[in-house]
Amino acid sequence: MAVTMRLMSLIVASCGIVSFVFGVIAENKKPASGTKILGKDVVICKYPSDPTVVLGYLSLGFLIVTTVAGYLSLFYPYKGKSIPQGTLFRSGSFAVFFNIAVLDERTGFAPFHIAGFTTGLAAALLLWPVITEQIHQARNVHHNLNASCPTAKTGLLGGGAFLSLDSSLFWLVCLMLADNAREDYFDETGKDGVGEQGQVFIDEF
Repeated sequence: MAVTMRLMSLIVASCGIVSFVFGVIAENKKPASGTKILGKDVVICKYPSDPTVVLGYLSLGFLIVTTVAGYLSLFYPYKGKSIPQGTLFRSGSFAVFFNIAVLDERTGFAPFHIAGFTTGLAAALLLWPVITEQIHQARNVHHNLNASCPTAKTGLLGGGAFLSLDSSLFWLVCLMLADNAREDYFDETGKDGVGEQGQVFIDEF
């Protein structure tokens, strides 16, 4: 099956929505606290079985898929035709949304280009409570008799879920702007993506 912008848009949107749903469910399933059990000179925290950790990691996984698909979709040579990357960035709107979605090269993450601004915030908000929840469940024996049985901070998973959805929307906007830039480029240059000797114009990517 040929790769088209419509297909890439569906992948970006679908994975963003799935990430959002998993994050929201993880937030709703997270227990408020554990049960405190007093032992001999120790406090044992018993936490109910819940899918928060698994759902949190699934939300993060789909967020990463959304980001990778979104980035690749901007520069993919659809129908064997591509345009210089500089042409895309001549559009002020594209540059703005791209820089929101992806960290600039000067941040030091240029080799990866998948740690976007909104993606980074979403990933942090998803990872923080998930890792915290794992630590609480693993280290549930306390020698301090006044210890409580907390869980991860409430609201972080939900915030990460909404940022995941925002991230996918930014990628979709970038993809639409890239599509417009491609059409303008081929209209202005009169190129159909094929060189004089039948070679495809492929940028260095």
